[in-house]
Formats: sequence, C-alpha cells, structure tokens
Amino acid sequence: MKTIDRIFEIKKELGEDLLILAHHYQNDDIISTADFVGDSLKLAQYAQKNKRAKYIVFCGVYFMSETADILTEDYQRVLQPAITAGCPMADMADMKQAERAWEIITEELGCDIVPITYVNSKAEVKAFCGNRGGTTVTSGNAARVVDWGLKQNKVILFLPDRNLGRNTAYDLGIPLECMAEYDPRLEKLEYSCKKEDVRIVLWKGHCHVHHNITVKQIEDVRRIHPDAEIIVHPECRFEITRAADGKGSTEYLIDRVKNGKAGSKWVVGTEHNLVKRLKDTYTDKEVYILDTSSVCTNMNKTDAENLLETLEDILKGNFEKQVVVDKTIAQGALRSLETMLSLV
Repeated sequence: MKTIDRIFEIKKELGEDLLILAHHYQNDDIISTADFVGDSLKLAQYAQKNKRAKYIVFCGVYFMSETADILTEDYQRVLQPAITAGCPMADMADMKQAERAWEIITEELGCDIVPITYVNSKAEVKAFCGNRGGTTVTSGNAARVVDWGLKQNKVILFLPDRNLGRNTAYDLGIPLECMAEYDPRLEKLEYSCKKEDVRIVLWKGHCHVHHNITVKQIEDVRRIHPDAEIIVHPECRFEITRAADGKGSTEYLIDRVKNGKAGSKWVVGTEHNLVKRLKDTYTDKEVYILDTSSVCTNMNKTDAENLLETLEDILKGNFEKQVVVDKTIAQGALRSLETMLSLV
C-alpha cells in the first residue's frame, strides 16, 4: 500500500480523534493529508478550538508545536512527525539571553521596557515576555501589537526578528535612528541617537529564508518582468521591503495572488513550497519566486514517511514524538499569547 493511501486509511480509522495540521511551507504531499492548512498562529488557534481530537499531529517546526501544546487541553497530545525540525531564528533567543538583555538595556537606557516576541520563538521566550507585561506578535498583527507597546511610553524590546521589528516600527512612524540593536552573543547594545530617544530595541536575529533576499534580485526581476508586482514577507530586510511593491504576512501574500486579475504577474519573496503552490493553484496568473534559494530545510524535514510513522505510533500507543511544554513555562507563555489575542 502506498504511503499516502495508508495515511488516509489511518485517518479514517481514528476519525475525530485525529487532527492533522500543516503549515503553508510544507510540501504538497503533507498538504494533501492535512485537515487544516495555515500559518503558525492560525494552526495553533485551530487546535485550541478543536476539543474532540485526542491526537494533534503538527506538521511544522518545533516552536509551532509548543504553541499548540500550550493552547490545547491536557487530555490532548501534540505530536510532531519530524521531531528534530527546529527554527534557526527561534534558536537565536533563549530565556537566559533575554534576561541578560533586560539587565543591560535597563541599566544603559535607564527606562522601562515592554518585551514583545514574534510567535516564531521558543516557549520560554514567550514566557519571559508574558511574565514581564509583554506579549507575542505575528507578522499579520504586528502593527497593532507594536502600536500597543509604543503607547505604553516604554521602550520596546522586540525579539528575535529584527527585520519584522524594524519594518513594523518604521511603518508606525518610528525613525530608523531611534531604533537600537542588541546583539545577544556580544551582549552589546548599539544606537546612534540620544539614549532617551530610543523607542525600540531590535534583537539581532533573523530568518535566513527571507533575510538572504537581495536588492539585486529585485532589480533583476524588474528588468525581466517589468509588469510584475513584487511582494515580500516582512521578515525580509528593510531595504527589500522598500524596494518591493508590497509586503505582508503569509496570508497577505496568498490573498494578493489569489485576488489578482487574470493574466497578472507576481513575484513572491518567501519560502519556495508556498510559491510553488501558488503557481500551481492560480494558473490564470504568472507566479515566480524572487529567490530560488528560499528554502526552509527544517520545514522540509516533514515528509509522508515520518507522518505515517507518527500515525502508526499513535495506533501502537507510542508517543515518543509528543511535544510537551513545562507547566511553569506554559503558564507564562499562555499569558503572553492571551495578551496578544486580546489586542487583535
């Protein structure tokens, strides 16, 4: 029996006890088996709303499974087929580094801080923010949440993605010179303005899939496809988002292409699995990828074989791939997530 056929056979056998979630960046085989496809937060929220499933299989990366475990009930098990699928950007910040940054920034700037972390972060970093009056943020609600932080008349510590933080703050009217950067490896805070003028401190972290896109690539595309619209993810560097025609979350990128006119051309700067799917789905338009090297190797660790293995394990009562967040960490992280959800 083919792997995909066996997956569907087990899905039928487990019925409502099983929920398979897949991130947009997963390959087509995984997408075809999923009960729900979305970005990391939508997937976690969908898991939270489903009280029937005993087994939630999360096809994504580790921080996403952690968030799902935090938001679901104790009787529900969250499992990740590729248990080693992590996130390099999330690994650029941990709780000890965040605590040290808090000490250094507070001492150097002499100000109150509100921490805001991208959902693409470890559960312990979410807890760090939740326990200090901060919150989480997604690429889709970043403007609203960062605006909330600015209105508290405190300096925002934005981690771990400096690109999303810079792009969002600039759109809200914060000058570039009023943005500081903190390097967690060197434990160093850098800024060019007076310290009292710093409005946001950007953690020196990034997503390599989006950070590596260059202005030259955009210039080349302009020459080859002068009539195409170039849209990129806000995890791209500041100069990339300025050179593009539009930027936004994964859902934004999908909607722009979906709702584009027949015959229109689109060049999309994000992970290749999603761009390929847009090209294959919306055949009445021309869709191209901005950077062919935009591949998330961790997302691609999940395949039909380890998904099937996970489902077979469930039938055997083997839960070695279960993701469990420490209760204390989960409480702080939940506080952080709930603050965000109350704002959007």
